[in-house]
Amino acid sequence: MFACAAPAQVPDAPPAAPAAPLPPSSVTAPAKSQPGSFLGRDVPAFDPGSEILSWDGRSWNVNNNRLFQARFEKYLNAPEETSETDRRYQALIAEVLVRLAPSQANKANVDYSFRLLFNASNYDADARLCASLADAVYTVWLAQRQQARLTSANETLRHARHSAYFKLATSNTGGSLESTTTTSNTQKTATGTGTTSEVVKSAAQQGRAAVELAELEAAIKANEAKRALSEIQAKVEFQALMVQFFLQRRYQHVLMASRFYRALFTDGDSKLNLGKDATELFARSSGQPPTVSVLDSLANEAVRDVREGIRAFEFLLEKSELDSATKRLAEAFTVGEFMPEIRTLPREKKRRVVDFSHKGFQLISALDVKDYTLAETLVKELAVIAKDFDSSKPTAAIETARQLASFQIAKARNAAIGGDRPALEAALTAATEAWPRNPELTEVSKLIFSQGDVQQKAVIDFDQLLSQKNYRQIYTDSGRFIAALATYPDRQKQLQEVLEHMKSIETALLRADEMARQSNYAGAWESVEKAFAQFPDDTRLNQQRASLTTQAADFVRTVRAAQDLEKQEQIGSSLAWYLKAQKLYPQSEFAGEAIGRLVKRVLPQE
Repeated sequence: MFACAAPAQVPDAPPAAPAAPLPPSSVTAPAKSQPGSFLGRDVPAFDPGSEILSWDGRSWNVNNNRLFQARFEKYLNAPEETSETDRRYQALIAEVLVRLAPSQANKANVDYSFRLLFNASNYDADARLCASLADAVYTVWLAQRQQARLTSANETLRHARHSAYFKLATSNTGGSLESTTTTSNTQKTATGTGTTSEVVKSAAQQGRAAVELAELEAAIKANEAKRALSEIQAKVEFQALMVQFFLQRRYQHVLMASRFYRALFTDGDSKLNLGKDATELFARSSGQPPTVSVLDSLANEAVRDVREGIRAFEFLLEKSELDSATKRLAEAFTVGEFMPEIRTLPREKKRRVVDFSHKGFQLISALDVKDYTLAETLVKELAVIAKDFDSSKPTAAIETARQLASFQIAKARNAAIGGDRPALEAALTAATEAWPRNPELTEVSKLIFSQGDVQQKAVIDFDQLLSQKNYRQIYTDSGRFIAALATYPDRQKQLQEVLEHMKSIETALLRADEMARQSNYAGAWESVEKAFAQFPDDTRLNQQRASLTTQAADFVRTVRAAQDLEKQEQIGSSLAWYLKAQKLYPQSEFAGEAIGRLVKRVLPQE
């Protein structure tokens, strides 16, 4: 009966996946990552030759990245992990790797290594990753136990199926309902006592045996499907954890996981069920399809590369070649940040590159914002502390910016002198773009703008002095006004007239001084008096005139008396006084011109 086979079924939890086995690619990530996936459109790829990291369609230099700088600086200033606790942790990891080696991975060592994972997960350096690995191992064991139960259930079901086949075969010797019915009818005709009830009963027994057989076959197939799906899911989950360890650069955990994998799955299938991007990444790196062995070899190669990088760093540090030493340490840190060779590096050695790294990052930032003054200072400092520092590129950038800025500043000066304000602004803008914090640019800008202020003040002063007819002050500050009024044609014309007037005044004063030195005070006064008649507001002219009036008092009094009488139309008396003045100073132009004028009035020409 079918009821006897029911206890052999394994009760199922609510299914989390379809009952039929899924292809490996559908169990893991899809072949093509969507834009919203946590790894972007592709997986990270690092090119150690160019120090370029590509991820999600973008590329950047790992040594010139804010996130890398922060992590690298934090590492450089962190103490070395060489305490007793750190040594015990590394000893546990080493013991697990030894016990899981291909020649040592027996059941006892696998079980013991599983217990060591829980001990290792208690250390801060582990970040509970060993606990995650232990959970994955335990999940595989549960899956394998489930498979064993399913195998046992199928054995019971197969035994029940054999019994069902036997029942179906022996339920009636006729072997079929038609033959049984024919036999029964023959018997009924011969004996007269047969009925159809026996025929119906035999047919019912055959039907129940057939249904029971079909149900047993379906149960066996379902258990086989569950067993296959359980094995695939266990492998995929374990492989996903291995890949995660690899992307996290936890290469020791990758090695432990790969050795656990070989010990747990003994079917020889080590192919990684990955998406398209990850498959291509591993294929490009190894030239082979992605397998557990490829992942293991890549992790071992990364470990070797880190060790070699640290040895190179220590050698370069001894040679005081801090530039190369810092690059080698940064490369090793990028590849294997959590390797013991990285974590146990003494802080004293790391601190030697801290200052160089700070200045290097600062130089990159200074060049980026075009602060070439700071960049030039940093280049000199880096060249002192690192014998192998290559200053050619930053120096070339600085010199190029300096020449371009100097050229634009010269153009700005010429434009300022010529009064070409648009050209001045364009040149200053170009100079600012070439070198924003150029000290020379700051000085020139202050000078030009201060000159602009001086120019405006000079224009105001000129207008004020001109309105006051203070030509003497304009003449004294003529140099300032000539430069300030260069862009004002109307005022330039006024200034030229003032200077011409002052030239006449100064000429008269010079002549008067020369005559005074010769004691010809009458002639000196007369020279000043002529200029005074034209420019009565000049202070120096007035002062000289007053002084000479006293020194040539008789001549001055005689001339003024003659002038007053002429104004009163007393021609004869005026002429007499002019003749007297001419007698006092025979070369007098005043007296000579007046006598000639008055004679014409007394003796008119016919």
